[in-house]
Amino acid sequence: MDETIGPRLYSCYKCKNHVSVHDDIISKDFQGRNGRAFLFSHVMNIRVGTKEDRHLTTGLHTVADIFCADCHELVGWKYERAYEPTQKYKEGKFILEKSKIVKENW
Repeated sequence: MDETIGPRLYSCYKCKNHVSVHDDIISKDFQGRNGRAFLFSHVMNIRVGTKEDRHLTTGLHTVADIFCADCHELVGWKYERAYEPTQKYKEGKFILEKSKIVKENW
């Protein structure tokens, strides 16, 4: 009997709240505060913090930290604005740090 397999999910490492799906990964080639990070087009079950300007590896960006909606763990950030023309593709996208998420349903 075949089992029904749903989407491959990423969850908060702390409370297992679902925060994104594998199909929403744009790139796995990003750097977070604590190491490797992934760029996602969409996330879910998160809370967006206050916007602030930060100097990141690729220049100045306006970002907002994102937190798990259940346990309030900092899991990454949202790109609100990119000042460099080559970085505009990041606007409205999300970084989830690899150390803050776990795979579910793989």
